[in-house]
Amino acid sequence: MTAPVAIIMGSQSDWETMRHTADTLAALGIACEKHIVSAHRTPDRLFAFARGAKGGGFKIIIAGAGGAAHLPGMAASLTELPVFGVPIESKALSGVDSLYSIVQMPAGIPVGTLAIGKPGAINAALLAASVLALNDPALSARLTAWRKAQTEAVAERPEGSA
Repeated sequence: MTAPVAIIMGSQSDWETMRHTADTLAALGIACEKHIVSAHRTPDRLFAFARGAKGGGFKIIIAGAGGAAHLPGMAASLTELPVFGVPIESKALSGVDSLYSIVQMPAGIPVGTLAIGKPGAINAALLAASVLALNDPALSARLTAWRKAQTEAVAERPEGSA
């Protein structure tokens, strides 16, 4: 069986951010596949991937995109699968351009939009895990444990304070 989550990105440079998605999924025991499918440079690859994603066994697509950030929206327009978009932080506009492009999809083509950069990449994995956990009690337990560990890691007082 294909992994339930596909992580797609427009270029190799996006991996620096999207690796946090893969790492979080791995920590939760969720398999994923990673693909570079640029909306602008490899549109045929994008069309083939997105149109075949559901039939290939994927349940969720997480798309990281920078600059014009058309990848999440284009993927969403080609599949009924949920697509979560992660804006990649850019040097030119700090990822705000990517955020606006992903969040401003027209009615009828939904893309769940996350925060810019690493926080969004991690949260995309957690959101995907939450969706998959609806039908997977074992994953639900792992996600609950992960969240509990996050809560317990927050100190009650700053170090060195009285």
